[in-house]
Amino acid sequence: MNEDLLLSSYTYQLPQKLIAQTPAVPRDSSRLLIVDSLTSCVHGVFHDLDKWLKPGDLLVLNNTRVIPARLYGYKITGSQVEILLLEEKANNCWLALVKPGKRFPEGAEIFFDSANASQSQGNFQLKATVVGRDETTGGRILQFELPPNKTLWQLLELYGQVPLPPYITDNKSANDRYQTVYATKPGAIAAPTAGLHFTPELLSKLQHQGIEQTQITLHVGIGTFRPVESEQITQHTMHQEWIEVSQATVAKILATKAKGGRVIAVGTTASRALEGAAREAQKSGKTLQAFQGKTDLFIYPGYQWELIDGLITNFHLPGSSLLMMVSALIGRNRLLKLYQEAIALNYRFYSFGDGMLILPEAKI
Repeated sequence: MNEDLLLSSYTYQLPQKLIAQTPAVPRDSSRLLIVDSLTSCVHGVFHDLDKWLKPGDLLVLNNTRVIPARLYGYKITGSQVEILLLEEKANNCWLALVKPGKRFPEGAEIFFDSANASQSQGNFQLKATVVGRDETTGGRILQFELPPNKTLWQLLELYGQVPLPPYITDNKSANDRYQTVYATKPGAIAAPTAGLHFTPELLSKLQHQGIEQTQITLHVGIGTFRPVESEQITQHTMHQEWIEVSQATVAKILATKAKGGRVIAVGTTASRALEGAAREAQKSGKTLQAFQGKTDLFIYPGYQWELIDGLITNFHLPGSSLLMMVSALIGRNRLLKLYQEAIALNYRFYSFGDGMLILPEAKI
């Protein structure tokens, strides 16, 4: 049996104290583990990223913006309810995860209050009714009753909260610290965390040194953060996520490749968007073309990379599809050994944690 295809092969022990609760200040003062060959690594600081990149390289950034997708409400009985919006549907409906889900059959109603909303919406009270169930996610389809000429998007800032991951339990940072400095397109329910290390000053410095930048969009959804549960990971089904790779980005990537430059994805979400677009282009016999739509691409060891040469990423949870994706780039055994070294040196893990730069020379 190929151990790379077993869920139990993607485990490691992480001390609780190494789960970062707050981001580094400033953002680019986080540590950076540089994987620069098949056998070695170097330890640095993120603001020195320019030392490891070259003029002519291209950074691909995910410009998605996290929406206030977590709402707290109650049933008519007074029971508390927590929902996480996943995807907008037609007719004021949204797919959402609901806690406690077993208590919400079709017809159940949820009410939401907000002091801010009462000031701006008069006597209006936001209400949602369960109108269906989604078997793939285990979520509910909620239909919202909205004021005239309003969408839920317009009300989220009043009713919703930015949904931090559950392992962040002691965060006192402002919500904008869970957004990249280049986040412009709302739609994600989690941040593309590799991008949280960048500051405007660092991006400007890289640009002045001839390190180009371009952007894609992948709205991080349940597909990215839902754990793999099948012991045979090939049986795992990735939930679809919306991506956009523009013609301008395609042109930059092709020009970079033609000149011998390296395409460095900032984060696993940027990697998934690029490789997902490449897979769609293959259907029409092309290497890459502009794409807008959904991808369910699951990348694990054995995957043949089409576009990316290197990767900037954070340290990921055991058993996650993200850990498997990075393993597909440099090998599972090596990645877990690097994680052990990072743990021994007290690197900070997960969303607000430190970063890793994997250069092309380190790819298997």
